[in-house]
Amino acid sequence: MTAHPATATRVRTGGPQDDGPKIVEHVMGWVLVAVLAMLVTQLGLL
Repeated sequence: MTAHPATATRVRTGGPQDDGPKIVEHVMGWVLVAVLAMLVTQLGLL
């Protein structure tokens, strides 16, 4: 059996980019929190 070399390049799977703008992810996360909070209050779950 042969082992794969440790220096093999990694295949991108379409996940978040390592060099992308972090502020966009941060803002979108807070937008999601706000939308969920509005949904919970509108449905009377809180």
